[in-house]
This record gives sequence, structure tokens and C-alpha cells, in this order.
Amino acid sequence: MIQIGTPLSPSATKVLLLGSGELGKEVAIELQRFGCEVIACDRYANAPAMHVAHRSHVFSMTDAKALRNILDLEQPHLVVPEIEAIATDVLAAWEKEGHTVIPTARATQLTMNREGIRSLAAHTLKLPCSPFEFVSKLEDALAAATRLGYPNVIKPLMSSSGKGQSTVRSAEQMPDAWNMAQAGARSAGSGRCIIEGFIHFDYEITILTVSASDGIYCCPPVGHVQIDGDYRESWQPCDMSETAWQKSQHIAKTVVKELGGYGLFGVECFVCGDEVIFSEVSPRPHDTGLVTLGSQRISEFGLHARAILGLPIGEIELLQPSASVAILGEGTGVPRFEGIDRVLNIKHTQLKLFGKPVCEGKRRLAVVVANGSDIKQARATARQAAAQLNIVLD
Repeated sequence: MIQIGTPLSPSATKVLLLGSGELGKEVAIELQRFGCEVIACDRYANAPAMHVAHRSHVFSMTDAKALRNILDLEQPHLVVPEIEAIATDVLAAWEKEGHTVIPTARATQLTMNREGIRSLAAHTLKLPCSPFEFVSKLEDALAAATRLGYPNVIKPLMSSSGKGQSTVRSAEQMPDAWNMAQAGARSAGSGRCIIEGFIHFDYEITILTVSASDGIYCCPPVGHVQIDGDYRESWQPCDMSETAWQKSQHIAKTVVKELGGYGLFGVECFVCGDEVIFSEVSPRPHDTGLVTLGSQRISEFGLHARAILGLPIGEIELLQPSASVAILGEGTGVPRFEGIDRVLNIKHTQLKLFGKPVCEGKRRLAVVVANGSDIKQARATARQAAAQLNIVLD
């Protein structure tokens, strides 16, 4: 029998979030609906989830000593990584001592490094993947690109939100692409990259897959658009053949079962007709899944909260076709939003302002979620609404 205590009391069920962005904020809200005591951590102050958590800590989560100190101080029942830049060796040691890491320490270690998860998918699980090679030097990258052919895609082994990723169309472009990968890596200049053969896919999908006490479930497929490796739009359900959908679910459930533990996973795949090719997996709610705030009876964040608390899912219910559009700020300053009334005057639309304390460069600051009678209408409404919002940086 699952028991949950009372926050800020000796019986509290304490959940430590490692990463407190907009996705972590939604997870924190869902956990608090179940009466959990939430502690939000991030490398910067006033991160979105910190606004709604019971308390927070600011430190670099790649700092092993600092991370261990917080674990010892808080003694959480559940440690929930919400980003990839974490000293995962500390999580592995914490788990070995008998504590719970979501979904597992092994899953966080494998998925934060593209070499680990791609090798697992292609070689251990024998899932269809794009052709790829791992390289440590520019000379190796040029040789691999020759074997794989142009165009190809280069990515740092450890990065997020498309940082350091680029499409290379000729050998002449590789030096600049290599330098970009070095600069965009989680540890700048860390060197090792993956070169992938280019896949001429029809579309990309995310299979939001939840592993819970009562089984493994797949949400209806989420279609999405990425620019420079970062999410810009998503919609649910994505229209696809039944054959492709069955293959997608097989890939998602195979990866999630192998990684183990409880929680929601974002499994990304390329679809070419009836063929499905594995791309990546995140062992946490996915940015493209923001659309589920409008499309599903229980959003991906609610599903994640239920699963990690050991609660059953029962079923996943799609309420209506929906779409999301991410809204980015560009420049440097503290965001201020104009036109909120214009956004909300458009029927069947939600607006979520993330509350990030500052914008530096291009940064996702808000999202519009819209419903429609079909996906075409939902996407058009979401785009129309997003265009009404103006971001001023002070």
C-alpha cells in the first residue's frame, strides 16, 4: 500500500528535483497535488520550479561534492533528474546505498551520453537506427563523414536542446561544424562526438512512454518540428499508419523496459512511410509533450508524478486534438510580456509563461497550447495565438 505523508512534517514524502526549468515546474505542481514536499535544485536562482517548490538550492549539479552535500542534507525519498547535466556517478552511489533515483541511476547515465544510449539501442537491443560513428578528432570526423556520406549530422555526445548540433553538407563545412560541436558540448571542448548518416524521414515523433506499477503505456504519438535541434511545435495525435504506430510502440516499450524504473520517458523516432527509426530517449517528461497540457486527461507531468510515486496509471485518455507552439525570447534581459489579452481572446487557447528570470541569446520563455476539431485547426490556432505575444527584454 502506497503512503504519502504531510509536507513540512516528519512524515513528509520528499522529492528532490535536479533541474527546475519549465518542465520541472509542471512536475513540481503535480507532485504537490499528491501532497509531496518538493525541493527544487538548479544552477541558477529563481528557476521556474523554484517558484512553486517548498524550498530550493542553487548549485552546479555537475559538481559531485555539492550534489552529495544536498542529498545528505535533504535525505529525499525520491531523486528526480529533470536535466542531463548531472554528476551521475553520485546518483549511482546514492542508489547503491539503498535510495531511489528516478527512473534509475543507470538510465540517467546511459541517456545523458549519446554513445551509451545509441550503443544500447543499436547493438544490445538491435533496434533500427541511423548509421553512426563516434569520433574524437576532426580528422576522424572527416573520415567518418566520408564513409557515411554527405549530408550528415554531427552532435556532441553530451548536450541538450540542440546545442552543438549541425547538418554537414560537405567536407569543407566539417571544421566549422566540429568547432560548433565542441562549443556546444556540456563540457566545452570535451571532444567526442557522434556523426550520423542523414535520414530522409517523412516526419519525427515523440512516443511519451510511462512505466508504472501497473505496466508500460504509450501516449498517442506526438508529432513535432525542431529547428537547430530544439523543439518549436508539437501536436497530438500525429497521423501515421497503424503499421508504423505498432513499430513505434515496440521500439519505445523495448527501450523503456531495458532502462528500467518508474517514470515517463520521451522516446524520439524518425518515420519513413511504415518504417520507424530510433533516435533518442529522455528518461523524463519531454518538451514536445507540453502539448499534453491540452490534449490528454492526465498530462505527461501528471503521468510522471503518478508513476514515480508508485501509483497506477489505469489508462491514457486523449481528450481532443491539440497543438503547442514554443515562444522564444532573443537577446539579453529580463522578460516582460505584452499581448496576453490578445492571445487569450483566441478561443480554445492556453498560455503558459515559464517565469524564467532572464533571457540570454535564444531562450524558450512561454508556450501556447490550442485545441481544435482536428490537428490542422489546432496547429493554425496555436500559431495564430503565439504570434500575438510580444516579448520585451529590459
